[in-house]
Amino acid sequence: MAELQSLEDLGGAVDGAAPEAPVHVQKLDAQGRAYATGKRKDAIARVWVKPGTGKIIVNKKDFTEYFARPVLQMILQQPIAITERSGQYDIIATVVGGGLSGQAGAVRHGISKALTHYEPELRAVLKKNGFLTRDSRVVERKKFGRAKARKSFQFSKR
Repeated sequence: MAELQSLEDLGGAVDGAAPEAPVHVQKLDAQGRAYATGKRKDAIARVWVKPGTGKIIVNKKDFTEYFARPVLQMILQQPIAITERSGQYDIIATVVGGGLSGQAGAVRHGISKALTHYEPELRAVLKKNGFLTRDSRVVERKKFGRAKARKSFQFSKR
């Protein structure tokens, strides 16, 4: 490579070649399923997506039985609804750790990632709606000399 003497030389060295965007390809296992791991707070979900009738199984139970609250069921179905793929895929998830809210978020993250592995063209829609981003907010640790992470004990002058 030639040594660069000025900014003009630098402009010529690049040759106007923009870096190419990564090409996303379909990633399936031996059974024809797409696998992904979703995370939220302390919950970790392992999700498999395969063609089917639209059943969603979480920890060997139907998702409406596992997540009884309608809000959590809605969170779970968001990636499927936005990509207009309801009734096309069977989803099997195993989720551990955290509470129900974190688990629902983890399963949603896993479903979104697995859908992009199965159909890479869905990536743009899911990314635009923020379903492929891992929500990194976690509980702050408790500090010594404090009641909780930030709350102080009640102050008394005497």
